[in-house]
Amino acid sequence: MIKRQQPLLLVENIEKYYGTAEAVTKALNRVSFHVQSGEYVSIMGSSGSGKTTLLNCISTIDTVSAGHVFLDGKDITKISEDEIAAFRRDNLGFVFQDFSLLDTLTLEENIALPLTIGKMAPDQIEARVKETAEALGISGELQKFPFQVSGGQKQRCAFARAVICGPKLIMADEPTGSLDSHSAQMLLEMMSRMNRKNGATILMVTHDPLCASYAQRILFLKDGKLFNEIRKGEKTRSVFYHEILDVLSVMGGERP
Repeated sequence: MIKRQQPLLLVENIEKYYGTAEAVTKALNRVSFHVQSGEYVSIMGSSGSGKTTLLNCISTIDTVSAGHVFLDGKDITKISEDEIAAFRRDNLGFVFQDFSLLDTLTLEENIALPLTIGKMAPDQIEARVKETAEALGISGELQKFPFQVSGGQKQRCAFARAVICGPKLIMADEPTGSLDSHSAQMLLEMMSRMNRKNGATILMVTHDPLCASYAQRILFLKDGKLFNEIRKGEKTRSVFYHEILDVLSVMGGERP
């Protein structure tokens, strides 16, 4: 009998409501899916589809109204407020559209922050930061402050900070939204490389089909429900991109 691998992330029938009894908005409607360790999955949907709400519920930034979310077998919907900060630090890496860097810290200090909070030895922190920065092509910018570097370099710094602790799951919310096309392509190729070579597990929310085409699998949300799912498999990225456009057309989404 073949033993199935337990998924790293298991989302079971989660629901999310906002508002009061008189005016309730159902942002998520019994959403279920799983992500295996080492997968690169994208979540797509139009504005208001629930994709960012879904990411926030998985990341413990928001709470579910019903259902369960398991990360590596642990039900994160039952984590206490006192445990949440440590859980995020030890298990999750975050990449946001607005970079979320601290302006008063150098890039090196921004990247090192999770390790510093985790009380790693300074010599180990320095070595880890240099190794990560070199892999992401920003080793020459480490002594600069965020205002002194480009948007693409800021986002690579943010990505370095997200992966520096070796999180189980990297969560990216519209990571290319503030970048020009060249910087966006560099970031997407870097994320794809980290997935292939380092086995990083990535869950990315995006409205951009070109961005989504770098993933291995795409979940489409519509009105808070899972509408469709497609896999890249052996297809080229170009073929996968046009397949994404076809699904968006059926959904009534915007084609670029």
